[in-house]
Amino acid sequence: MFTGLIEEQGRIKSVCVSPAGMELTVECEKILEDVVLGASISINGACQTVTAFGKNYITVQASNETLKVTNFKNLKQGDFVNLERALTINKRIDGHIVSGHIDCTATFLNSKDDGFSKEFFFRLPKEFTKYVIYKGSIAINGVSLTVASIKDDVFSVALIPTTLREVNLSNLKSGAIVNIETDLFAKYVEKIFASNDNTSKISYSFLAENGFV
Repeated sequence: MFTGLIEEQGRIKSVCVSPAGMELTVECEKILEDVVLGASISINGACQTVTAFGKNYITVQASNETLKVTNFKNLKQGDFVNLERALTINKRIDGHIVSGHIDCTATFLNSKDDGFSKEFFFRLPKEFTKYVIYKGSIAINGVSLTVASIKDDVFSVALIPTTLREVNLSNLKSGAIVNIETDLFAKYVEKIFASNDNTSKISYSFLAENGFV
């Protein structure tokens, strides 16, 4: 599990694609402080397992399933990626619960200045819009953000300069592809309501009364 608070931006050192998937080596610094083989690292929001590491790099092996649902297939040498180590029990969750399991990708449309912040607009596949709500949580390239607006399949988030300096969203060009993880709890709620188990005592009114909706 992760929080969506990026610890550093790593630079892609090498990319090796084969029928088995992709081997990715990322130059980094901070996340190496306590790295071990098998450690979970969020790379652009996708949870990956460290298969090798050295003085200034980690290597991961992304499966074909990961390539299918993320923007990994677009990565190339020299690109910057967002990095975060797995959540520890004694750490404050200043972002939100992020599983590191990417739902889909979204397309960056444009941005506009909005006082202290800059509002970024993205187009999401229609089948995932049901998980995105106004003022709800969303992770974009692993960054924990709050939905500022949602209309049809277009949503926006607002980023302050401090956040933009720390993550790889500031240089997005129109048409760029980003990784999206929607709210984990929304998917559990959907599963509950879709269940054919008529003995379930969980209802919309129950969720509302207990602060879930």
